[in-house]
Amino acid sequence: MIKIQIPATSANIGSGFDSLGIALDLYNYVWMEEADEIDISSKDEIAVPTDESNLIYWSAKRLYKECGKELPGLKIVQENNIPMTRGLGSSSACIAAGLIGANRFLGSPLSQHELVNLACRIEGHPDNTTPALLGGLVTAAMENDRVYSVSVPVAEHIRFGVFIPPFELKTEVARQALPDTYTRENAVYNLSRSSLMTAALFSGSLENLRVAVQDSLHQPYRKKFISGIDTVFRMTYELGSYGTYISGAGPSIIAIIDDTLEKQFEEFAIPHLVSKGIEGWKFVTLKADSEGARIVLE
Repeated sequence: MIKIQIPATSANIGSGFDSLGIALDLYNYVWMEEADEIDISSKDEIAVPTDESNLIYWSAKRLYKECGKELPGLKIVQENNIPMTRGLGSSSACIAAGLIGANRFLGSPLSQHELVNLACRIEGHPDNTTPALLGGLVTAAMENDRVYSVSVPVAEHIRFGVFIPPFELKTEVARQALPDTYTRENAVYNLSRSSLMTAALFSGSLENLRVAVQDSLHQPYRKKFISGIDTVFRMTYELGSYGTYISGAGPSIIAIIDDTLEKQFEEFAIPHLVSKGIEGWKFVTLKADSEGARIVLE
């Protein structure tokens, strides 16, 4: 049985809609081995599908099919540390795990780049699956059903303060809220800021992040689904956030901070929200993960 470690991911990072994503050091773990039947279970109290609809199994079966093979069954054990439907890449983690495990069982016929392409075809866009597989800060673009991406490290002193609410927001609901078209001004606004975001996180130029997280394509339309969002944003800036944004489709919110602010956020963030009547949220400080999904035990 192999053990796979898969990082959480945060897509968009404000201005990089469907093109920027980052891997974070919060991990799901999946144990897999070939079997004659489907045997799926969870190490924690989180309920997961135990049939072919399980996304790990479904992704593994998809890879087998791509290679002209039949998948009779798998034994899968999941440890789910990435919150589901919170904008932190739980679905992408399942896809990455299924593809990596299946690829190993078949003798690694697909390269890492081919895994990235297949993962994107399954997910529909590359901003979560690509950093989940590659690690780091990833800029990705689609062209003719292929992903073109670059992964770069994040400056060592940067941290990501993650605010996780007690409610879900499904990606399809958040996407339906977006307009069908945008103006040229919208496009230029986001292009300039997403470029600034990549350079700022790579170089550690934190003073640019307040502008770099600004967005006109998705965040203004998704705010209505996140109760208390204005209070959370305002509080993060009061505590010293360099830039705050909705993670992925939401509803989690991330404040980009440095290592000198960790203690301040961990001590005061949640009590401040509770004092404002916003209860049930959790807070965790994460770093960028530089390796991506990988087999850690064989």
